[in-house]
Amino acid sequence: MSFDIDNLYKLLPAIHRIRDQGQGEPLKSLLTVIAEQIAALEEDLDQLYDDQFIETCAEWVVPYIGDLIGYRALYGVTSTVRSRRAEVANTISYRRGKGTAAVLERLARDVTGWKARVVEFFQLLECTQYMNHVRSGHNSMPHLRDWQTLEYMNTPFDSAARTVDVRRISVERGKYNIPNVGIFLWRLNAYPVTESPAVRLDDNRYFFHPLGMNTPLFNYPDDRPTFPAKPVDVPMPISRRVLDKDLSEYYGRSFSLKVNGADVPSDQVRVCDLSNLIDSSGNVIGWAHAPKDKIAIDPLLGRILLPEPKSSVVVSFHYGFSADIGGGQYDRKATLNSELRPVLPVRSPEHIQDALSSLSESCVVEIRDNSRYDETLTLDVKDYTVELRAEDEHRPTLVLGGDLSIAGNKGAELTINGLLIAGGTLKVKGKLGKLRLRHCTLVPGVSLSMNGKPEHPDQPSLVLESPGTVVEIDHCILGAIRAITENEVTIRDSIVDALGLESVAYSVPESIGPGSTLIVENSTVIGAVHALILELASNTIFLSPITAVRRQVGCVRFCYLPPTSRTPRRYRCQPENDTKVIRPAFTSLQYGDPGYCRLSKRCSAEISRGADDESEMGAFHQLYQPQRLTNLRIRLEEYLRFSLEAGIFFAS
Repeated sequence: MSFDIDNLYKLLPAIHRIRDQGQGEPLKSLLTVIAEQIAALEEDLDQLYDDQFIETCAEWVVPYIGDLIGYRALYGVTSTVRSRRAEVANTISYRRGKGTAAVLERLARDVTGWKARVVEFFQLLECTQYMNHVRSGHNSMPHLRDWQTLEYMNTPFDSAARTVDVRRISVERGKYNIPNVGIFLWRLNAYPVTESPAVRLDDNRYFFHPLGMNTPLFNYPDDRPTFPAKPVDVPMPISRRVLDKDLSEYYGRSFSLKVNGADVPSDQVRVCDLSNLIDSSGNVIGWAHAPKDKIAIDPLLGRILLPEPKSSVVVSFHYGFSADIGGGQYDRKATLNSELRPVLPVRSPEHIQDALSSLSESCVVEIRDNSRYDETLTLDVKDYTVELRAEDEHRPTLVLGGDLSIAGNKGAELTINGLLIAGGTLKVKGKLGKLRLRHCTLVPGVSLSMNGKPEHPDQPSLVLESPGTVVEIDHCILGAIRAITENEVTIRDSIVDALGLESVAYSVPESIGPGSTLIVENSTVIGAVHALILELASNTIFLSPITAVRRQVGCVRFCYLPPTSRTPRRYRCQPENDTKVIRPAFTSLQYGDPGYCRLSKRCSAEISRGADDESEMGAFHQLYQPQRLTNLRIRLEEYLRFSLEAGIFFAS
């Protein structure tokens, strides 16, 4: 029964209610006060019951329940460990399967935010067989006709038996031993590209990549992985043999084709090696292994070969990359100006320049597809605030036929958000007040060949010739920057790639003098930097020497600097002295590679844990990789079975 005022009042004898109504209901007013206190007491009693369960308890009770079960707090760097309530609830669930490989695999996924697979290496040891109890998976030699075993050899899915290795797995020296358990982590993500025009090389040959370069196709992992994790459960490149054997497993989910507007069924697709065909003189004369009746696809190179010419080829696929940098089909809603109106939509085959030419007020020009736009743009924002952007979770490609000229008056603002731009340089003229680049890629070297090599390595991506312009670059990938001394440039969480350690990443337009005032945070810069004032550099990797003219102003903190750099005062930078030899080690420094600018595991701890919050220096600082690994090691101490030893390996 609910003790609200109506129920309490009805409990009174009728004679008292009649007399109370005749006197203006003073008794009912008294009961109202009593009912409010009873309601508060009921609520407290209900909450006391709810506080016994982690799912319904008050927030202040969560730490107490955590203490009761011995919960150890982790770094809140992923969504699964950021909520202490969820972590305590998961801890209770983990305890029920403590010590099992299934729980270790789930634990690794939850605390790191990466896909994972656990391998019990003692199950892969070859051993002497007893004929009455034959174990076929422990053969000393793999069956040479078992393609799957051979394909996945020396990978996390290796099932071939090995001899014992007595080296310690905790320091990643050995694997195959009785007490050893391996935890493999995939640091790369599979990012989608949906219904993008394939880049045409000739009448029959196409590329998946919107820039017309070779790229491996990645598997889109299943949201409900099985145990143990299978190749379809993790974001990894799709090999030719695997795709040929399990085409239906990947086609339609990880990639697909449309030819002349119609979906291509999987039975019309054949997996082939479409590598370059070389003649005796070393010239490329075509692609190898061309079928005559079906569409050929090479997943390692991202190439398509049609048996006959078609008018249009549209592709959907996934590519590998480390983080939400440079634009892509990920959530960018927080970076969009939701208050700016009106919004001028653009869809292919419409032209971006038509929308830009019609500007008569502050507005948004929004591209609402993933098409490829081959245009030469000229943009004059006048006195307006303009945002040229891709719609959220879209990434169109803009291939310029020449330089993109940007002009505007003092006080005008331009934001470019979410575009992949190639083919030309962004040149800012006039007196534009502010330029923002957010989640954009200005292809280093302006454009690339099909093997990913820059065609114009000396051409900068951004040239600032407008005095007084304030530039903000956030979560971008771009080439060299040239800025006159009257500008102010801020770079955050970005990659500036001048395509060589001997090249100049930042200077004046003529590359012979210092550029404008510069602020760099959480970024990776490939190429020399020559700035008038280095106001702040923090958590940044400079691969080439950096020179600041006015060294009395500014600060450089928690950065990697080559020994010959001339900077303002330093704080906790690496190397600490000239006698200490430290260099950052990367997975790859070539744009287009899945591991582009990602620190490798052999990189020294002074760099991989050298930021102000003990995360890594560079553009992927916000991934907090060291903290994720620390979280995993903390949990392994609790959940790893007694006498077992674990090793952590990066599968990507």
